[in-house]
Amino acid sequence: MNSNVADILIEALPYIRRFYGMTIVVKYGGHAMVDEQLKEDFARDITLMKFTGLNPVVVHGGGPQINSVLDRMGMNSRFVKGMRLTDEATMDVVEMVLVGKVNKGIVAQINQQGGKAVGLSGKDGGLIRARKLHIVHREDNDKPPEIIDPGLVGEVTHVNPNIINTLTKQDFIPIIAPVGTGDSGETYNINADLVASSIAIALSAGRLILLTDVDGVLDSSGALISSISAESINQMVEEKTISGGMIPKIECALEALKNGVEKVHIINGNKRHALLLELFTNKGIGTEVTEGS
Repeated sequence: MNSNVADILIEALPYIRRFYGMTIVVKYGGHAMVDEQLKEDFARDITLMKFTGLNPVVVHGGGPQINSVLDRMGMNSRFVKGMRLTDEATMDVVEMVLVGKVNKGIVAQINQQGGKAVGLSGKDGGLIRARKLHIVHREDNDKPPEIIDPGLVGEVTHVNPNIINTLTKQDFIPIIAPVGTGDSGETYNINADLVASSIAIALSAGRLILLTDVDGVLDSSGALISSISAESINQMVEEKTISGGMIPKIECALEALKNGVEKVHIINGNKRHALLLELFTNKGIGTEVTEGS
């Protein structure tokens, strides 16, 4: 047993050395946010990453938690292309749940593990500027597309990384709720994958890690692809080998790679200690997406 533990530590050593001082943006979402054991594992993983010299920055979602509160309040949700249509009353609930409940829960768990986490929303320190997102929806190729106004759903126009850099220099771990501010001071609900990608770009992060509820990118036979280039992944999208909910994540990954992020990892957050297994082992557990071939 002791020999096995030592082998694991030795395997991790070159990766710890390689990633030392690197900023790694982690998008935290899916089932890993609601399962108690996985929540504890995530907090431990992030804390360990910090203590081994990495600079983790966490952007979190909170869809299931928002749905639960809306249901209890008798407020129905409607989704188009994965986006929650958000009026002012829904936005109040979204902000309350994401910033007031989910964010502070993640902060508390990391701090309990010995980390120094600080909760932020995109409104703090002018971190995220946003504008209204208009959704182009096409149900029938024979008809023109429908332009849907999703309400207070936004897209990122600018990220000011100063507050994040200030915190990480003081050994804090930023935990970011994906809401932003418009030019007139309005609050926007923004997809967490989009926010994570934008923040990774603004921070010149070495890695962007997207936690999902699937193992990663799968080939046409359903087998996991451990490493793939941006060119190959674009071809898989064109061939519809990649479809559905994976497409927005792929788009975020490609945008990050195009703008200087070295690699993007898409991994299954339902696996215990998924972050450590992906970063610090030879095989990893998910899909690594790179700009080159």
